[in-house]
Amino acid sequence: MSVVIDASVALKWVIDEPGSEAAAELRRLHLIAPAFWLAEAANALWRLERTGQISTEQANMRLSGLLSAPVAAISIEPYLGEALALAARLNHPVYDCLYLALAIANDTHVITADRRFAAAADRPGSAGRVRVLQG
Repeated sequence: MSVVIDASVALKWVIDEPGSEAAAELRRLHLIAPAFWLAEAANALWRLERTGQISTEQANMRLSGLLSAPVAAISIEPYLGEALALAARLNHPVYDCLYLALAIANDTHVITADRRFAAAADRPGSAGRVRVLQG
């Protein structure tokens, strides 16, 4: 079975923070994500660099680690319509709803570190599809 992970989980592979060990354990599963997950993760690395939490060199090294991560990047086009519908129903951004749409289409769930996303998705039709990373 595939599991969808979002950028918040993948970042824990390269940034040592609470949940990093639990995120690392997920790497042994078959992981999928919408193709934009790397852009979202790179943006988070840029924010860390911009605020002085990591250097430009560290950001680039961490991005290299993410580029070789065991995640199958799935094209987003087939899921945009469903993501838009989910965004309207959940009153939550399309970006996150793309992860959820991919999970629904693959009869699986999303693992995220984003509690707000998990709370928004906890509604009939999507309840249990978005799970918060434990650890």
